[in-house]
Amino acid sequence: MNVIVEPGALSGEIAAPSSKSEAHRLLICAALAPGTTDVDCTTSSDDIDATIACLEALGARVARTRRGFRVRPVPGTSASDNVPEPRPGAVLACGESGSTLRFLLPVVCALGCGGRFEMLGRLPERPLSPLYEELVAHGAVLGPQGRSPLEVSGRLEAGRYALPGNVSSQYVSGLLMAAPLLGGPVEVLVSEPVESRPYIDLTIAALSRFGVSVSEAPARTEDGAPAVSFVVAPGCLRSPGTVAVGGDWSGAAFWLAAGALSPEGVSVSGLDLASTQGDRQVLAALALLGARVLRRPGGAACVRDASRGTTLSVESCPDLVPPLAAVASLAEGTTRITGAARLRLKESDRLATVSAAICALGGSARVEGDDLVIDGSRSLAGGTVDAAGDHRIAMMAAVLAARCEAPVKILGAECVSKSYPAFFEDLAALGGVVREES
Repeated sequence: MNVIVEPGALSGEIAAPSSKSEAHRLLICAALAPGTTDVDCTTSSDDIDATIACLEALGARVARTRRGFRVRPVPGTSASDNVPEPRPGAVLACGESGSTLRFLLPVVCALGCGGRFEMLGRLPERPLSPLYEELVAHGAVLGPQGRSPLEVSGRLEAGRYALPGNVSSQYVSGLLMAAPLLGGPVEVLVSEPVESRPYIDLTIAALSRFGVSVSEAPARTEDGAPAVSFVVAPGCLRSPGTVAVGGDWSGAAFWLAAGALSPEGVSVSGLDLASTQGDRQVLAALALLGARVLRRPGGAACVRDASRGTTLSVESCPDLVPPLAAVASLAEGTTRITGAARLRLKESDRLATVSAAICALGGSARVEGDDLVIDGSRSLAGGTVDAAGDHRIAMMAAVLAARCEAPVKILGAECVSKSYPAFFEDLAALGGVVREES
């Protein structure tokens, strides 16, 4: 599907979608905890649906309700036995969801039920090392990396798992969620610096809501380098009965960026200003880019002000690069976005595709090593952007249309369904003029 977005500033108020990051974690915990859990979650997406499909393949039952999802756990789950009895040899259709794969791979290995992970798009190419090697070293039997399906058998053992901190935090999160199933103490030793740390905190918070505590302490690796030790004590997950998924700062970041480009501004409701989501940092980043940021109970707003280029580190919040790059492309001066190496491993090579999108619309952006450098313009010409199968590129291009002189055509715009199926409807609710190309 190709869409055309007409020029024109956005304004008004919109409700944030439910956090994809929180939903993955809470649904997985609910499927492994005895009893029924109601997960309040106002919206869904392709990635959340992929996690649900995989949990159902393992034997959990997930029903859509008016408020979200009702989860009945994997068979055999009980308060006295921390190893459920899932369906053996399940086929787990991950779609293009990296979170689904990286969270559930350790879980399935811990359950010892075996299975086959099926992947689409770039997901088979996205790395699993060094998680892959740690799983194998602790009893899992895995098929070759880089292909779909990925065959899994064997059973994980408790003990120490060691990971570098400069790779995906999803590896750490997957091991932490698998730990309560292993019947003994589990330590996940992560070498410093720990990038995307807020996402690990999000996992620890989800486990805490299900009665599992994770202790943390400074430590050293075998070669003496500084590290962080996360220890999960033996114990079973316990359903709290009901849990609520918070508003999604990642999706909201695009509307806040749109507000930073608008003289009237945009407000987003349904956001927790104290959330552990790393993308809450969007407010501080937009302020550095010169936007006027307003924090309110249950939400936030941004309004265009004296825009200016700056230097931004995104080591702990790489998903913010597309909306921040949109604002930077229309700020006075040059912006350098650092710590962005892992963007090459997203749904697209996001360093390349963000730069290409800005240039396609008449702006100036380039990749220098692991940095993205953007020279701001007063306005952009408009034109055609290939979303490259990447939901965040499509959303960035739509936001940029606000300050273009001519319409923006987005090729493959249907990819927004990965994280935000209602994105273009919400764009229209804020005054955007969107039409599907006939």
